Amino acid sequence: MEKGKGKNRWEELLQEEEDTKKLAERYQVPYIDLSSVAINRELVQSFPVDFLYRSIFVPLEDDGQRVKIAIADPSDLATIDAIESYLGKKVEVYAASKRGIYEALRKSETALQVLRDATEGFITQVVKDEEEDIEDVISVERLTDQDGSIVKLVNSIIFTAVQKRASDVHIESREEGVIIKYRIDGVLDQAMEPIDKKFQEPIVSRIKVMSDLDISERRVPQDGRFRLKIKDKTIDFRVSIMPSIYGEDAVIRILDKEMITEAFSELRLDLLGFSEEVLRRFRRYIVQPYGMVLVTGPTGSGKTTTLYAALTEIKSPEDKIITIEDPVEYQIDGITQIPVNEKKGLTFARGLRSILRHDPDKIMVGEIRDPETAQIAIQSALTGHLVFTTVHANNVFDVIGRFLHMQVDPYSFISALNCILAQRLVRLLCPKCKKAVRYEESILLESGLDPQEYQDVWFYESEGCLECGFSGYRGRTAIAELLELSDTIREMILERKPLSEVKKQAKKEGMVFLREAGLEKVLNGLTSLRELNKVTFVE
Repeated sequence: MEKGKGKNRWEELLQEEEDTKKLAERYQVPYIDLSSVAINRELVQSFPVDFLYRSIFVPLEDDGQRVKIAIADPSDLATIDAIESYLGKKVEVYAASKRGIYEALRKSETALQVLRDATEGFITQVVKDEEEDIEDVISVERLTDQDGSIVKLVNSIIFTAVQKRASDVHIESREEGVIIKYRIDGVLDQAMEPIDKKFQEPIVSRIKVMSDLDISERRVPQDGRFRLKIKDKTIDFRVSIMPSIYGEDAVIRILDKEMITEAFSELRLDLLGFSEEVLRRFRRYIVQPYGMVLVTGPTGSGKTTTLYAALTEIKSPEDKIITIEDPVEYQIDGITQIPVNEKKGLTFARGLRSILRHDPDKIMVGEIRDPETAQIAIQSALTGHLVFTTVHANNVFDVIGRFLHMQVDPYSFISALNCILAQRLVRLLCPKCKKAVRYEESILLESGLDPQEYQDVWFYESEGCLECGFSGYRGRTAIAELLELSDTIREMILERKPLSEVKKQAKKEGMVFLREAGLEKVLNGLTSLRELNKVTFVE
């Protein structure tokens, strides 16, 4: 990631607002900052989507006589006249930045309207038996450009997913039709009504064509990727096609490189949500000259982002940093990144051996999956390299068992290891609609909390609003536990002491467990108790 890239972006945004203010002054119309204005979703959705985007305006209020609008170009009288003739009313013009208008349109879910328009005619039509002969009165077969319609549908599904900040699109084949779901902030949500079953094959075929996959092969899983430009942003998509009993399913992973740049002006560990104590201790280990730094957690828990943030913090022209990943998700400036290609024989183990011949100072291994990769990574850490890597496990103590199960030499592994960080992502409550609540004794007991201690404590929940798309949450933050390998803990592991004893010793040495770190965020009103119970075990 380029240093200062995020800062330049903020400068651009501020400059755009300043230019809009000058434009408003020149044409003697009031300037409006749309980020602080409540958007009337029904009013916005009463306009054709293409009209709003083409004319770059958003309607704000309709008092019956006049309509208040925010427009990017208040000098465009032809567009203002077109809006007035469409409404049959006078408009009151305000000037707003293009970015502000696009953001307001995104919040009012105009993208969903695009999707509804595109899916019209594709939605499953529920008909009675006697009407079966007129089932396809409104069907795509009647359209002259069938392929074009499928292309439009798939593009609309992807465009809407990007607008709604989704990380994945799930296309599921069912008996009753095709279900489209978006994963937003880690949670799946159905995007629209089921699409007619007969369009399942054309939709999956279109995705295969985009991903350069074999459209004639329907019996085995296939993986691919494609790249699209959406509103001046180049976004990478990873595709996985899987055969199921009702046809093929597809999952599209959205890798929006610019979204991470927007979220963090420069990717740093202190922006990920870790507590001050975990941060201070973790930073101590990422600047060591050699050893292994392990990050663990389930799929989608932000492990790779944490490692990228660590590498971004420590990279310097004096060090050679090489990564091997499957796949390379975000490109970081000044670092050599190698993608795994198992079809061509480039596995983690083989790639890691080659990396060591390139004289690196620091290495990142995307994931340790097999004994061979584990062995090479441990040897690298013991021979003067600082190795960053991830492994799938539920907590820091399970990692130890996982490695020993891979039949690595326990002494070498424990000697190489600097620290283990386990993390989860929890959804953040929407600041606009969260409210304080007190829980009944039964809920506190279910959550493993002492009712005596917590009965008078305020917790937070949210109702859902326009800002958060009525989900009650907006964005995610990390919670983590860090195990430092003190001499006592090293000896206990080598002596094969029960993990419960190792846990007690770690607690004695000041380790804060995952659940406790999450509870701190709950009590600070950042997330809800329900959300914490979803991602951590109730003890």
